[in-house]
Amino acid sequence: MSLPDSIRPATAAAQALGFTDPSTAAIVPPIHPATTYERGADNKLLSGRLYSRADNPNYEQPEALLTHLEAGAATAVFSSGMSAATAVFLALRPGDHVLVPQVIYWAFRSWLVGWATEWGLRVEAVDMTDPARVEASVRRGETRLIWLETPANPTLVVSDIEAMAQIAHRAGALLAVDSTFATPVHTQPILLGADLVMHSATKYLNGHSDVIAGSVTTREEDDFWGRIRTVRSQAGTVLGPFEAWLLLRGMRTLFVRVAAQSRAAMRIAEHFERHSKVEAVLYPGLPSFPGHRVAARQMHGGFGGMLSIRVAGGAPGALSAIGKLRVWKRATSLGGVESLVEHRASVEGPQSPTPPDLVRLSVGLEDVDDLVRDLEQAIA
Repeated sequence: MSLPDSIRPATAAAQALGFTDPSTAAIVPPIHPATTYERGADNKLLSGRLYSRADNPNYEQPEALLTHLEAGAATAVFSSGMSAATAVFLALRPGDHVLVPQVIYWAFRSWLVGWATEWGLRVEAVDMTDPARVEASVRRGETRLIWLETPANPTLVVSDIEAMAQIAHRAGALLAVDSTFATPVHTQPILLGADLVMHSATKYLNGHSDVIAGSVTTREEDDFWGRIRTVRSQAGTVLGPFEAWLLLRGMRTLFVRVAAQSRAAMRIAEHFERHSKVEAVLYPGLPSFPGHRVAARQMHGGFGGMLSIRVAGGAPGALSAIGKLRVWKRATSLGGVESLVEHRASVEGPQSPTPPDLVRLSVGLEDVDDLVRDLEQAIA
C-alpha cells in the first residue's frame, strides 16, 4: 500500500515512505547483502541492477526518503560524510574556482587545503555571513561552485542560503549546502534555491552513533549529478547494505529526536546566556545571536541540537570544565541520543581557528534538567 502524496515529512520518515518487503509483506524492509544480480537468458538485467558498487535496494530506500524530505530530484548515499562532500568537489574539473566558508568543518578544511588545491581546484575561503563579500569574490565564468555550511561547525554562524543561491546562479555557478546541523527537519536548502544538499548522515540522520554515512541530494539530475554518481561508483565509496539498513531505521525517528534535541538546546542556551562563568553562548535560536534573524527566516520548527559556549578562563577554564562533567560524554561527533561535549581547538590541533575557550555541545535525549545541572557543577 503506497502512502498518499500529501503526507507530511514526519509521516514519510516514520513510515520510511511505506517500504515493505514485497515477498513477505513484512513492514520492515529486509537487508540485501548480494553483491551482484542475475541476468536473463537474453543477457539483460532482470532487476535493472548490475553490481552493488552502484546499485542496491538498501541504498535506494534511504535515498528515496532523503529525496522526499529535501524536496530534491535524487539522492546518493556514501560511506561517510567526508566521501559525500569530497565527491562534489571531485566532480568539478581541475582549474575550476570554488568559494568555501571561513568557518567550516575542520577535516574538510584540511582536505580542501591538502588535496583539492593540489588536484587543481582554486579554493578561496570567504566570510559566508556577508553576501556582499561573497558577491565580490565570485569570478564570473570561472567560479563553478559555492559551498555553504549553515549553521557552521563549531561556531554556529549562519549564512543566508537564498542570498547565496542568487549570487551563485547569477555567476553561472552551483550552490551546495552542508546542512548536517540543520537537518531536513529545520531547513530544506533546495526550496531556498540550493542545487545540492550534503549531510554527514553519521550524525542526526542516523542518530545513534553506530553508522558512518553521508549523502548528497540534488535539485536536478543533470550532467554534474551524473559526475557525482560516477565518482561514487568508481571510487567505491558506497555504504554496506547493513549500514544503509541501519541508516533507514535511524531516519524513522528523525523528527521526534531532532525536535526534542532542539527544545533542550534552546533551554540550555537560555540558561547559560547570562551565566557569570560563560563569556558567550553561540546558538542561532537566541535573539542576541548575530545570525538569529537569518536563522529564523530559513529554519522552521527549531534551531537544532547543537550549541557552543565560550567558558571564562580561556582554554584552561574550558578544559577544566569538561573534565568535571559526569553526564555529558567527552567524545567526537554529534547528533546521537547521548549528549557529547568537545573542546574543538585541542581536537583540531595547533592550526585550529576555533577559539580556545570554546566548548561544543551536542544535546542528546537525556532529561534536560540533568544536562543543565551537570554543566552547572562543571563550570562553577
